[in-house]
Amino acid sequence: MPKPGSKQQVYTLLVEVGRRKGDGLPDGATGAALMCYASGIDEAEAVRETVAILKQAELAPLDVSGYGTLEERLAEGHDIDADEQALMQRALDENSVIVAQMTPFYDEAPGSKTS
Repeated sequence: MPKPGSKQQVYTLLVEVGRRKGDGLPDGATGAALMCYASGIDEAEAVRETVAILKQAELAPLDVSGYGTLEERLAEGHDIDADEQALMQRALDENSVIVAQMTPFYDEAPGSKTS
């Protein structure tokens, strides 16, 4: 429950997850990056809630990077389209965590070389 006078905000978080039985990640993936929008009184609360929800979903959070609120991101010059802003507003309205994008990670094929 928010404290009187405190204001929920939405934070953009990038969460790296590893593999865990039942995680639903594609076969062959070694993990994934999840772009999330999470509401909270502060970024620490948004991170805690996001990690808790991802663990409930059988995912294995390894690292979380915060990118700030909508206002902070706009001040830094980020280009945020209407769809992304709508997802952020939904997270705020529902006091929830929205996973906006999932990008699986794969190891390189054996014998492949990088330049």
